Amino acid sequence: MGKTDWKSKAKALKKKLLKREFSAATKAKAKPASPLAPAAFPTLPPIRGVEFAAVEAGVRYQNRKDVMLVRLAPGTTIAGAFTRSTTRSACVRDCQSKLGIKTGATGAAIIVNSGNSNAFTGKLGDQAVAAVTGAVAEALSIPPSRVFSSSTGVIGEALPFEKITARIPDLVAELGEEAIKMAAHAMMTTDTFPKGAAATVQGDGGMIHIAGIAKGSGMIAPDMATMLVYLFTDAKIGAGPLQKILSRNVDSTFNSITVDSDTSTSDTLLLAATGQSDAAAVKGPVLRAFETALHGVMRDLALQVVRDGEGATKLVEVRVTGATTDEDAAKAAFAIANSPLVKTAIAGEDPNWGRIVAAIGKSGAAAERDLLSIRFGEVLVANNGWRNPDYKEEDGASYMQQQELLIHVDLGLGKAQRSVWTCDLTARYVEINADYRS
Repeated sequence: MGKTDWKSKAKALKKKLLKREFSAATKAKAKPASPLAPAAFPTLPPIRGVEFAAVEAGVRYQNRKDVMLVRLAPGTTIAGAFTRSTTRSACVRDCQSKLGIKTGATGAAIIVNSGNSNAFTGKLGDQAVAAVTGAVAEALSIPPSRVFSSSTGVIGEALPFEKITARIPDLVAELGEEAIKMAAHAMMTTDTFPKGAAATVQGDGGMIHIAGIAKGSGMIAPDMATMLVYLFTDAKIGAGPLQKILSRNVDSTFNSITVDSDTSTSDTLLLAATGQSDAAAVKGPVLRAFETALHGVMRDLALQVVRDGEGATKLVEVRVTGATTDEDAAKAAFAIANSPLVKTAIAGEDPNWGRIVAAIGKSGAAAERDLLSIRFGEVLVANNGWRNPDYKEEDGASYMQQQELLIHVDLGLGKAQRSVWTCDLTARYVEINADYRS
């Protein structure tokens, strides 16, 4: 073997060792998953007519996948829900404008990047969306009106869209039905784990499958929470009914979670139905079963987002019953769930029920002191306008040590109720957000 061959082999070996060392160092620096995270990413069924791919484009992050592409089969129907922020991103506005367009039986696509939200970037933001969606449309031979894009990350910085468009050929080459977990990873920002959920429904003539992925950790508040969510099904269902089902189930799922009361500029939920199941078009009892299953997937993903709340150590359901109206039930529930005083008390495992009383009082919901009651799980803390005479502080303190908590307030005025989910507020939340751009 010549000297040149030895040099080449040594160089290749050195490169391999350096790569291995870098990989080990990257793993060592990886942030630990939330203590509330599921044990593992679930096994999601392939959805006929849906393919995924993810690549490393270096939009903001280095040495990790940060752009994902979804290709949807011809004939796919799409529904959506979005943030109501008046400063919503260029991607959101573009998606909203495309949902109502009738384009026949063409295919469709979704492209998502993390690291930069392309929000509050003026006309440059619109141009970036056009460039990215146009490049995907050309690569997949579909109309630009059938390409939906999302961006998540830092606000107010121009999106380096050339880094994304340069990798589109690689994304297209790597498309496959099994890459959904990789796609979930690619859209993470401060998330500590990828989020997925699935369900199946027995249809007329075959099974109907549903699978979904989400990202979200901070800036989580209703309208429409603060996240990116993509749901896929092989059900045969028209765009109109699909949109109605989605809209009916948003309030009790993604609009019932809050981490920090901050609504983002980029919230996007897209639901795509390819119609490629062997089952007949959904209707009657199957339609109802499909909606129930879809609601379950949406709720699962919503709660995973709260479980991954920045710095979270507790998952908390705030359940308000006995309100005079649905609006009042929501006001009281969110006032408690968003209270920094309540959330920090939970973080400190302090059963400070006085903070709950204060939150109810400021909520604007109708309430009567002598009618409301407060429970921590099954522990009756207060009723009849004062502390329950049988309540022991050690019972409340013991309950607060659990990872999953229920705060139940009954206003004693009516029949309306609302549950919302939140997490505690810890010092880690401050650390994450103080260093977010550094």
